[in-house]
Amino acid sequence: MLKGRVGLFKVGLELYTAYGNEAVKAVQDEGGRVFLDLKFHDIPNTVSRAAEEAVKLGVDMFNLHATGGMEMMRETVDRCRKTAEKLSRPAPVILAVTVLTSLDEGNLREVGLLGPVEERVMSLAELAQRAGIDGVVASPREIVSIRKRCGERFVIVTPGIRPAFEQAGKDDQKRVMTAREAITAGASYIVVGRPVRLAPDPVAAMDNLLQEIQ
Repeated sequence: MLKGRVGLFKVGLELYTAYGNEAVKAVQDEGGRVFLDLKFHDIPNTVSRAAEEAVKLGVDMFNLHATGGMEMMRETVDRCRKTAEKLSRPAPVILAVTVLTSLDEGNLREVGLLGPVEERVMSLAELAQRAGIDGVVASPREIVSIRKRCGERFVIVTPGIRPAFEQAGKDDQKRVMTAREAITAGASYIVVGRPVRLAPDPVAAMDNLLQEIQ
């Protein structure tokens, strides 16, 4: 329904657990590009080999957790680039997840992580950049700071987007912005799920969102 209106289609945990690689292939068969949003987080060998399979699958973007550490990220970047070269295809954009948009400082304290959310996001973004990661997944609240610290070429993918036309509702996203605000702040990509997916007319909702950004 949204073909031609979006840059990539995100295949996340729910869809991938239900349908696996067929979900990815279904998008690709229609000419769509895929952001594989599985947030890999494990030992370096396991994550790098899982990422290698994502390259073979032909996804255009995937992510891992920055908290997996420098070695995990470096090994993944190296393996993905070598695999892409062997297959004679561009390497996918690799993103590091900083702090989930469902978390705030209270949630971080519960798991023993102290200090402002933005400081933790900044340190993880810089660690990812040093590891050779292409960019990060971060809330819209941190876009400006990441852009200043990591430069214009660093990719920033921003979930937690709530269109201006949507009534504020109660869900699990806490650090949010409108689409227009996120793009203006410097996001490279925005991730929009429920406001479009659950709309009575998803195509009209997407067109409204595009108009808001333009």
